Amino acid sequence: MSPDVDLTVPKPGHHVLRDRLLALDSRLFEFAAERHWPGGGPVLPRLSRSANHGKLWFAAAAVMAASRTPRARRAAARGVASLALASLTINTLGKRSVRRTRPVLDPVPLVRQLKRQPITTSFPSGHSASAAAFATGVALESPAWGAAIAPIAFSVAMSRVYTGVHFPSDVLAGAALGAGAAFAVRGMVPTRAQLIPPARPRADVPALPDGDGLVVVANAASGTADRVHVLLDTLPRAEVVVCEPAEVPAELEKAAARARVLGVCGGDGTVNAAAGIALRHGLPLAVLPGGTMNHFAYDLGVEDVRDLSRAVRRGEAVRVDVGRFSSDGQQGLFLNTCSLGVYPELVRERDRWAHRIGGWPAGVLAVLRVLRTDRHPLEAELGGRARPLWLLFAGNGTYHRMGLAPGRRVDLADGRLDVRVVHGGRRPAARLLAAALAGPLTRSPVHAAVQVTRLQLSGVTPGALLAYDGEVTEVSGEVTLEKLPEALTVYRALPGD
Repeated sequence: MSPDVDLTVPKPGHHVLRDRLLALDSRLFEFAAERHWPGGGPVLPRLSRSANHGKLWFAAAAVMAASRTPRARRAAARGVASLALASLTINTLGKRSVRRTRPVLDPVPLVRQLKRQPITTSFPSGHSASAAAFATGVALESPAWGAAIAPIAFSVAMSRVYTGVHFPSDVLAGAALGAGAAFAVRGMVPTRAQLIPPARPRADVPALPDGDGLVVVANAASGTADRVHVLLDTLPRAEVVVCEPAEVPAELEKAAARARVLGVCGGDGTVNAAAGIALRHGLPLAVLPGGTMNHFAYDLGVEDVRDLSRAVRRGEAVRVDVGRFSSDGQQGLFLNTCSLGVYPELVRERDRWAHRIGGWPAGVLAVLRVLRTDRHPLEAELGGRARPLWLLFAGNGTYHRMGLAPGRRVDLADGRLDVRVVHGGRRPAARLLAAALAGPLTRSPVHAAVQVTRLQLSGVTPGALLAYDGEVTEVSGEVTLEKLPEALTVYRALPGD
């Protein structure tokens, strides 16, 4: 036999498998086209059209954001970001890599067909990718909202086969790509569940299954009525006292005298007042966020009534650090931040306008008014040396991803003061902006950052303003900032429940 003769049997190539899969895909498409879909006629074509250009998902995100809960807002933002990444991938890679013609519409009843047929290639389905990306992104942040969105997303994906514009494999590939985009976004921006602070050090507290022994003081100015009603639904034997801001300290003192657990519903300033009273009375604190700013509650891991009631019912709590400042005989506590320099002036100016034009516009106006006014930096001795300072910021715990504005803390019991200093100079606005852009860099000509357990300043300009948890007071002479490690016990549900 000649050695040049090849008698090996050729193996089927990948094109044979591809042809078989395409044939199966076509049969599945025809099978779906021949079947009657109960309720599909009046719903699915409209639903398919409503998802054009992501309009359906943007509307869903707006509804979620309007619920005004942090979890819903984050879920909406994550869903939109996932959708954007999926759409970008589909339009730049997916549609150009596989140029597949659309299905033949002969087996699809005319009543199902879209009035305007798409002209792009069939593989993969962009609508399915967007639907899966939005639904998956939402679910990764909020399983409850994800469960509400999932049936709509599934219906949009199925509508693409129902109306005859995609093969089933187009839909499956698009959905897989969309879900992958959502997980890719999570890899770049972790969800709250991934960033939730550690549940340590744990504390022994009473479990109150029906809320008996919990007295909650709610600040009426924080718009807490809805939250209080929901709280009583979950903890029916809890006592709730709703009062005006001026009455909050007195009502907290009265509540502490008869409570097993002191509760508070309001913003950071209200929570600060409750923390001081809870410490004096040796009571655990239950915090329900209810104000414009709720940094402590959110960093703690308590965002709504569900979080708080679960912790109270089960008797789950942690110990957290408390910051303390003192100056010329006066003392105060801070759970979040304490600052000297320009920022307290911004807080005072913002509060002056907030009741007239609203919180965020007042904040912008305060920045413009304070930074455009001729002023001198704060004078103080720091580390034995006199220094002009535009800003001194001290956080109760280490803040991550921040410049001048607080980011978030992942450990409320790390025993540290996170100190940021912006040095004085001729242009405060430029220096503050440079410090903000530099973020947590430890050293620069403009600012410095250090983590300590105690900080002492002397020679502080008389009448200098000090802001702590949104409140403002005057200090002078010597100012001391220090930590009270693990001083406060706060209810917080443990992870994994």
